[in-house]
Formats: sequence, structure tokens, C-alpha cells
Amino acid sequence: MAKTDEPKNRARKSVVSLKVTLRGTKPPVWRRLLMHDETTLGDLHQAIQATMGWRDSHLHAFDIDGRTYGDRHTDDDVADENHLTLKSLLKSGVTRFAYTYDFGDNWEHMVAIEKTQPTRAGGSYPACVAGKRNCPPEDCGGAWGYLHLLEVLADPTHPERAEQIEWIGAEFDPDEFAVAVADETLAARFNRK
Repeated sequence: MAKTDEPKNRARKSVVSLKVTLRGTKPPVWRRLLMHDETTLGDLHQAIQATMGWRDSHLHAFDIDGRTYGDRHTDDDVADENHLTLKSLLKSGVTRFAYTYDFGDNWEHMVAIEKTQPTRAGGSYPACVAGKRNCPPEDCGGAWGYLHLLEVLADPTHPERAEQIEWIGAEFDPDEFAVAVADETLAARFNRK
């Protein structure tokens, strides 16, 4: 019986399904991402920024089993996020971890590793495949400030309403989210075709 030889350098890539949920928002703001298992935390940061709608204008960090990972160019007190991949997290048994963006507003996200699957022929990754609700505007004061902003915007007679609308720059619909737009933004960030 002949033995089939596959080239030893052909690594079988897997895709990891992640659910990223912004904590402190009700109903929750979340995104489902499909990422290659070789994706680093640095690239995951870029994917979260693109699909949530953040502008990447603040510091960030990942907290995984009590160890902090981030951009070593901006913070010496973190492990290098570009040296840890989703595959290595899976091997170590990690299923959930935290991602914080903007240490002033303290936007905390829970990242849940949902499953792994083989790459799909013709599939393009990374991809945003689902989500709900609009991301809060940057610099609105964290979860508490966002809830206050929603109260102000919901009340046409609120004395702060005109000021808040001017600050945001347009009407803000907290329920608005289009997966196609989020995925296009992600594709552009990663030069995905």
C-alpha cells in the first residue's frame, strides 16, 4: 500500500472564532471575529479596533491569566503582544481573557474563544461575521459616561442634548450596526482581498 506524503512544511491552519463583548453596556455591544490561529495579540488589537469602531488613539492591554500584554513601544511594563498567538493561548487552555482600551475611559472587553475550525477554501481572514449595537463614541467617559450619553440623547428636552449632539458630530444611533461595514473596515485594515 502506497503511503501518501504531504509536504512537511504545509502547516494546517485553523480559524479561531472569537466573541468580543464590551463590558458595562446594556444591551451588550459585541462582535464575532474569525481569525487565523497564528494571529498575534497585536493583530487581534487591530481587529478589535477596526470592528468595534474605535480609532486606536489610546493605549490598550490584554490581561491573560494575570499577565499583561501590550505594545512594548508604548509601555515597558507589559509583555510583548506580538509574541503571543491565538494558537499558543489555545494550547495553554485559555478560553477567555480581557482586553482594555483607553485607560482613562477604561473600556473593558471580554474576549471569549468559542471554537476552532479548519480554514475554508476561498475564505478570507480575519473576518467579522456578526455583532450587535454601535460602539460608544470615543472619550465619552467609559461605561458610566456612555449610559449618561444615551439618557441625554433619548430625551429631546434634556438641557445637555444639543451640546452632546454637537460633540458627537451627528445623530448617534446606539442600535446601529452593519456587519458588512465592520468586515469591510477589517478587510481594509489587514489589506484583505
